[in-house]
Amino acid sequence: MTATASAQSSAPRPLPTTIPEYLAQLREALAGADPAMVQDALYDAEEYLRSELAANQAKAGGGRNEAEVIAAVAGSYGAPEEVADIYRETEVTVNRALRPPQPPKRRSLAGRFFGVVADPYTYGSLFYMLLAMATGIFYFTWVVTGASLSLGLLVLIVGIPLLLLFLMSVRLLSLVEGRIVETLLGVRMPRRPLYTQRDKPWMTRIKELFTDPRTWTAMAYLLLMLPLGTAYFSAVVTLLALSISLAVTPVLVWTGVANANMSIDGWQLLNYGEGVVHTSLPAWGLPALFVCGVLLLFATLHLARLVGRFHGWLAKHLLVRDPIV
Repeated sequence: MTATASAQSSAPRPLPTTIPEYLAQLREALAGADPAMVQDALYDAEEYLRSELAANQAKAGGGRNEAEVIAAVAGSYGAPEEVADIYRETEVTVNRALRPPQPPKRRSLAGRFFGVVADPYTYGSLFYMLLAMATGIFYFTWVVTGASLSLGLLVLIVGIPLLLLFLMSVRLLSLVEGRIVETLLGVRMPRRPLYTQRDKPWMTRIKELFTDPRTWTAMAYLLLMLPLGTAYFSAVVTLLALSISLAVTPVLVWTGVANANMSIDGWQLLNYGEGVVHTSLPAWGLPALFVCGVLLLFATLHLARLVGRFHGWLAKHLLVRDPIV
């Protein structure tokens, strides 16, 4: 009885006879893989299968039926399990080739703290935090204007196509944002859009556009980018300006660019050009000021890397379609 069950479980699965069956088996074979990679694999497979089916139907006499086309494609393109294995291996190979050099792991606390400068994604996160305010303003303006305009015009015939165009633009913006996130933050995002079957009735395609939860989560993400982008930009500019000024001020005094004198109340005066900057530290406190500035600068880099990881996680959950759906 056990041997029979084992033989049945090890027997190859029957080949799918329709495109939905093929995609379902491919999705099952890719279970546990990165959702962004699964979306790309499903898009590539569906595009190839439907192009082969359309080419077959265009032949004189109608050619082969769908089951025969799928069987032939399984021999050339690969069975779902074979395609899944190829995508997993390719993903590992591409990630190794494109991954920037990783800094050596440091065990000491000081090594981990100062080693953040060797992580290339630290600077990508910094740039993303500076860029997020501009993209956040654009995304928020686009969503609010598009939604209000299309919903306000629904009473007219032109409002329906305008609403559909707006929802499709949200998907396009989410794909563009995903490419920015992957490039700067190093989080795997979809490189293909969700496949749209062109031979489906237009009412069915409209229904899928409205019922797809990623349409609405992507819209929520674009709206969230304004407060998040403003917070990111304000934090990084403030911390960088403060840390650099704390570290540079003692250097200006030591190099003679700024003149350091003691006032009658014992407080430090820094004369730089025509301006006079009053500080609350005496002359002996300048080394401590320099150390604080350097430490704050490295702490800002760690904060940027932490924000990059958080935002990559957020983008992954709101912009990437769940492969089970």
